[in-house]
Amino acid sequence: MEASLQATFDDAKHIVFLTGAGVSTPSGIPDYRSKNGLYTGHRNAEYYLSHACLVQEPEVFYDYVKQNLYYPDAKPNVIHEKQAALTQQDRAMVITQNIDNLYNVAHTKHLVEFHGNMYQVHCQVCGAKVPWQDYLQDPHHDADGGWLRPDVVLYDEGLNELNIQRSVAAMNQADLVVIVGTSMRVYPFAGLLDYRNQLAKVVVVNQEKLDLGFDYTMVQADATAFFNELQVRG
Repeated sequence: MEASLQATFDDAKHIVFLTGAGVSTPSGIPDYRSKNGLYTGHRNAEYYLSHACLVQEPEVFYDYVKQNLYYPDAKPNVIHEKQAALTQQDRAMVITQNIDNLYNVAHTKHLVEFHGNMYQVHCQVCGAKVPWQDYLQDPHHDADGGWLRPDVVLYDEGLNELNIQRSVAAMNQADLVVIVGTSMRVYPFAGLLDYRNQLAKVVVVNQEKLDLGFDYTMVQADATAFFNELQVRG
């Protein structure tokens, strides 16, 4: 890693990591739109992950998410771990599109799960929280028979307002924004860049080159290699 890039991380006091599926693919979790992605093999994937499917065909929704979105044996990789370490120093926040819970497993301190978390489940009738293990065994709540659902934002649903507020506030305060493993094409997540501190440096670590429309540092490389080299200094 270039010394100047390491120095950029060392000097930053308010880092915001904006992350996507490319962070978790090294942990064995498929992304969405690549050659072997989740959407590639399922023509109706966006319907299966919609509020309409949840309401109209709850059995179809349940079968799809159970088979395709749960990877309980996956472990955090070096990307999660290095980012989590920086949050534990109170120098960074992670805002992720990922719903796979790996940032929590890595003990990320300041975390916004912008689209929710598959491993947090509640009953749609009474609102009670239910262990995800129970959900994978039976999609109905034992207490009242209500359909359970994971706490994720489906197509046709609105985002959590608190997550939006926390994300915008963090972007306003950032002195370094680091985009990792995402094309930044999905809105409203991509729109967070509009709220960045204009004095903040922006670094992109991604296999695919991005066109953001402003000056930034592009590291077109495997993110695991980059974070293996990155030193987290106290």
